[in-house]
Amino acid sequence: MSARQQLQQSKRWVVKIGSALLTADGKGLDGGAISAWTAQIAELHGRGIEVVLVSSGAVAEGMSRLGLRDRPETLHQLQAAAAVGQMGLVQAYESCFKKFGLHTAQILLGHDDISARDRYLNARNTLTTLLSMSVVPVVNENDTVVTDEIRFGDNDTLGALVANLVDADALIILTDQHGLFDKDPRTNSQAVLISEAEVDDEALDSMAGGGAGSLGRGGMTTKVRAARLAARSGASTVIAGGSVDNILLKIAASEDVGTLLIARQQPLVARKQWLAGMLKVMGSLTLDDGAVKVLRVSGKSLLPVGVKGVSGSFKRGDLVSCCDDDGLEVARGLVGYSIEESRLIMGSSSGEIEGILGYRGDKELIHRDNLVVL
Repeated sequence: MSARQQLQQSKRWVVKIGSALLTADGKGLDGGAISAWTAQIAELHGRGIEVVLVSSGAVAEGMSRLGLRDRPETLHQLQAAAAVGQMGLVQAYESCFKKFGLHTAQILLGHDDISARDRYLNARNTLTTLLSMSVVPVVNENDTVVTDEIRFGDNDTLGALVANLVDADALIILTDQHGLFDKDPRTNSQAVLISEAEVDDEALDSMAGGGAGSLGRGGMTTKVRAARLAARSGASTVIAGGSVDNILLKIAASEDVGTLLIARQQPLVARKQWLAGMLKVMGSLTLDDGAVKVLRVSGKSLLPVGVKGVSGSFKRGDLVSCCDDDGLEVARGLVGYSIEESRLIMGSSSGEIEGILGYRGDKELIHRDNLVVL
């Protein structure tokens, strides 16, 4: 069975729709397009496929309602536009899904809902319960209170994290491009659409180019990164043109549309998925070659003796990144010591910790239960 045919057997999708598809040339939301997607999702629902919808568009709709021609420059203005626009976004989906007898639910998530273990589990339980009730959850980042700058590319990562949360079989990213090309299709007529690729193929990075929200090469970097994040829970990703007629139904029928990024790895256990998906990394540890090998080959705990450098500002229980000499992240986990303590005991054996710090602590810097290899 081909990778595309496996999509026919999947039972749970996360569908992310980008802002460029949702807006009607600065006139707010494109009601016709939203109606078309909801009709397709209703059809999928009738076939037994559960769908969680991750939707952008709140800021654009808020700008339209407030009569703003230019995108706000200050964070508070962006937050205000998002708050106003969220009302219209939810109303649009609610009215469209109602025609098919489907209920919807609004879920607003922030970084803290992912990084705090209890809130992560609450979000997971809420979403899975809604799906069991045949409700279509409509998820968005909680832009009205976020402290970072609001960027259009953020919902790619959010879609992947939601795929991890609900153990989705597939992540579908609908964008204004037909998929991932080997070159920039906007400037190179010889660009070829990549039909399928392994999600961990390093060649994808040079093809994607650009950063979050970038127009360069379709702005695909965040989408490739999202696909790799979704793969940690076993979900393959399809990047496809949202304006293509019945695009979701074509994907469900295994048609050769868009780019399929195939997840081959075994899904991480739920706790490891949570660790991998946490966004707030408070510091980093530089490991020697021996420690890197131990983590990659055996997945054992990280001991102080294998650490040769520390940086950042972290305390016990914070998330830190574990890197090799070239700065490549090989793992991340919840550290058992503060940065001051870690700096004192790095390079030392576990038996020396008490003598150095003056008290007995954990023998591991990061226990393997709190460590995920990337």
